[in-house]
Amino acid sequence: MQNNVMHIPREDLEDLREAFNKIDIDNSGYVNDFELHDLFREASLSLPGYKVREIVEKFMAGDTNKDEKLSFEEFVVIYQELKSKEVRETFRKAIARRDGIRSFGGMSEISSEGTQHSYADEEKVAFVNWINKALANDPDCKHFIPLDPENDSLFKSVKDGILLCKMINLSQPDTIDERVINTKKRTKFNMTENLVLALNSASAIGCTVVNIDSQDMIAGTPHLVLGLLWQIIKIGLFADIEISRNEALICLLGENEELDELMAMSPEELLLRWVNYHLNNAGWQPISNFGDDIKDSRAYFYLLNEISPKGETLDEMRINIDMSGLHEPDDERRAELMLRQAACMDCRQFVTPKDVVSGNQKLNMAFVANLFNMYPALRVPADSNIDLTMLEGESREQRTFRNWMNSLGVSPFVNHLFSDLVDGLIILQLYERINIPVNWKKVNRPPYPPLGVNMKKLENCNYAVQLGKDVAKFSLVGVGGENLNQGNELHTLALVWQLMRRYTVRVLSDLGDGERVNDQVIINWVNSTLKEGHKNTFITSFKDNVISTSLPVIDLIDTIVPNAIRSEMVRRGDLSDEDKLNNAKYAISVARKIGAKVYALPDDLVEVNPKMVMTVFACLMGRGLRKAQG
Repeated sequence: MQNNVMHIPREDLEDLREAFNKIDIDNSGYVNDFELHDLFREASLSLPGYKVREIVEKFMAGDTNKDEKLSFEEFVVIYQELKSKEVRETFRKAIARRDGIRSFGGMSEISSEGTQHSYADEEKVAFVNWINKALANDPDCKHFIPLDPENDSLFKSVKDGILLCKMINLSQPDTIDERVINTKKRTKFNMTENLVLALNSASAIGCTVVNIDSQDMIAGTPHLVLGLLWQIIKIGLFADIEISRNEALICLLGENEELDELMAMSPEELLLRWVNYHLNNAGWQPISNFGDDIKDSRAYFYLLNEISPKGETLDEMRINIDMSGLHEPDDERRAELMLRQAACMDCRQFVTPKDVVSGNQKLNMAFVANLFNMYPALRVPADSNIDLTMLEGESREQRTFRNWMNSLGVSPFVNHLFSDLVDGLIILQLYERINIPVNWKKVNRPPYPPLGVNMKKLENCNYAVQLGKDVAKFSLVGVGGENLNQGNELHTLALVWQLMRRYTVRVLSDLGDGERVNDQVIINWVNSTLKEGHKNTFITSFKDNVISTSLPVIDLIDTIVPNAIRSEMVRRGDLSDEDKLNNAKYAISVARKIGAKVYALPDDLVEVNPKMVMTVFACLMGRGLRKAQG
């Protein structure tokens, strides 16, 4: 393989590696064959769907290790076979500019460790500026804020875990109980604890942290730090770009379009439609992306002018956008004039003039998302016949399931639990995560043929249900492939819960003697451990009302890892609702801090949600068994 690799110039290899890493979001060193289409698109190899299918079939026939996954080296070989002078020139022009790309490490075909990775200076600068603004007044961050965008201070500042914990809470408030963060003494042990807390909390909000550990953050590995920060920042930016969070988004409904179609859109799709809604009102042509279509900044000028506060009453703020920059002949100078107008709205974030002119999609999307969050400039249509009660958002349990899936690195990202699972591909990826073998030769993967698209998706769903019944031995009475394909909530949740449960308890079987772990096994372990720790608490089931106090969880943590619990933070005796919630917040965060990857939320303990309660105790049992085995 190395001989093939050396035939491609090193600078092209770097570009290919960058494209590969964007698809390999879990940093495993591989992409699945069904992600090949996305990989080609990321590498700017514009190939029709039929050609991609031919390449996949050819690759599958010659896949010597039969793992149905594609390594970087295998991708390079495919690229080399496709490469012509025309394709190469297209690739080189379309790839992001290199003058801001830095590389580190060496080339290796054995593993991702030691492989050359690249990171973009413009991304580092954008994130530093965002972090400096967000954490400027946080007293716990004074030892590293402000960060210097001109050096590597960002990569050094993450090592104590405080920055990551704070950014997670900014993106998803109250994810981490800040009483649990070690902010005073920054010893190596305390910093590692903070990082474990941050990484487990990042997983809980849907970040993919597979193959990332605290040592990577202590080392400040640039591409891992930037990759994790982007996930955290993006989750926060996109949190409110969702119809149930902003009912006025229904004004983006197209002619003859059903509300369900709009509600199934990803935040990226809604963001693009939001921009075009305002551009249409301004009489300007629509855009189709946040790359090439915004390079001249003109769309941004019209967008800013539409969304800026108009001060319709004496008490309201008015911001006038200077549109004279439209006539500036130089693209970069025009971009600077546009960003000065954004600064008037306190929205000059994420992009520089060069980022706009180069069409950096990631940073421009972040810039637009921040504009939306600050100035959505939308109103629910007065003549709307839509019943707003239909706009109910996802439940807490549904969000937990979705975050769990995304944390495992499924592709594509799951924005909507039901509509995003209708082709069965996410479900099949989850089977692999619980060691249920999937025969991908039986699976229909995108790009789907123009005719019979839904039939192909239904076949995938039928296969997913078959695996659940015949191989995983799940209880799926009355659940058929058509239920998943139609996005039926009840039946989809029945399968998803059993997948999550198997994933959660799988580690217990691995640590034990391989026996199937049921609820009673976990309950018995919890009570025997509490007794050994001389605790007075115990549980009779995962519905036991005593769990609402979180005291059994707190006492269990204290037994597994002595001194992890600070007694002054725990309320006992006659507890108010506020006391119970504070105990729950503390228990969940300390559990994550000691290394238990808990996806449940504090409210799950207070309300004694038996499903999520079970996962909390199972995760703590796994932590306890690992400790017992040394």
